[in-house]
Amino acid sequence: MRKLYHLWLDPFSRKVRLVLGEKGMDFEPIVEKVWERREGFLRLNPAGEVPVLVEENGTTISGAGAISEYLDEIHPNPPLLGASPIERAEVRRLCHWFDSKFNNEVTINLIEEKITKRFLGLGAPDSKAIRAGLSNIKHHMDYITYLIERRDWLAGERISLADLSAGAHISSVDYLGDVPWEKYPVVKDWYVRIKSRPGFRQLLHDMIPGVPPPKHYSDLDF
Repeated sequence: MRKLYHLWLDPFSRKVRLVLGEKGMDFEPIVEKVWERREGFLRLNPAGEVPVLVEENGTTISGAGAISEYLDEIHPNPPLLGASPIERAEVRRLCHWFDSKFNNEVTINLIEEKITKRFLGLGAPDSKAIRAGLSNIKHHMDYITYLIERRDWLAGERISLADLSAGAHISSVDYLGDVPWEKYPVVKDWYVRIKSRPGFRQLLHDMIPGVPPPKHYSDLDF
């Protein structure tokens, strides 16, 4: 069976787990504590980062983007990248938006400050960074609202890798209770659709030791 080295709240790991779920592909999830710089893992990915996918034949692929597109090619149904060049361009544009812009402006400021620092003993959270993350998420929620009011899904008429990328990041932040759902009903409705998909449910069982999620986190119709 293929193996996926991942971390619980890492949105890039979550993205790949969602892709595997959408494709209905079996895999063994292995939590990799990347801060330990384990020699065996570094042989798989010298960058020392998750996610890393290892196929049954030993083929190793690193990075959420590379893994996701690889899986879409070897298992094309359901398609997640789009049927035409313009559709694929839009999906990739939005994946970059969430994996780069959202990650830098929101995810890092909240997950790293509230969770990563605690586990690595890196000192108290930076309150300025947390305030920035909480402020920045509003801009992204506005943008998701704009997209969903004009499309069935973020990139068009069907679910795509763009939705899974966004869902991965938002689910990580939602574990901390930092998504202002009450102000964004359109985004909440979209997230309920994402959250109810079979591949998403595995994420809702993740539990960080000593840091329980809010009650609504695992509720499919919150």
